[in-house]
Amino acid sequence: MSPLNRQKLHPESGYVALIAVLIMSGATTIIALVLLVTGVDSQRYTLVEQQAGQARNLAAACADEALQQVHDNTAFAGTNAMTLGQGTCSYTVTNTGSTTRTIDTSGTVKGVIKKLKVYVTITSSSISVTSWQEVADA
Repeated sequence: MSPLNRQKLHPESGYVALIAVLIMSGATTIIALVLLVTGVDSQRYTLVEQQAGQARNLAAACADEALQQVHDNTAFAGTNAMTLGQGTCSYTVTNTGSTTRTIDTSGTVKGVIKKLKVYVTITSSSISVTSWQEVADA
């Protein structure tokens, strides 16, 4: 009897191997998709954080410009806007008393907005920032 005749062929074992390969391929594909989506979300989050930092810096630049306006003219009250880099900022100086001013600024970069509120006290010889804080978007 030849060796081929002694072996019994079981076609079911081929199906089991094929199903196992398909299951493993499916699981590998799912894992790869999860990693891809996680990477894209991470990149998007990093981009938004960078834009938030830029918007915060723009709001600070407008606050500095507003402080310069108050320094140059202690009676100054008004609004202005500027375009800097890839974003814009605006500020409003409000006279809240004879020696106090409130500066509200907003910096925007591609839809990300950061706002600052600055309180200033004016004396005959100086201008003092009494508070400088980031505020929530209202």
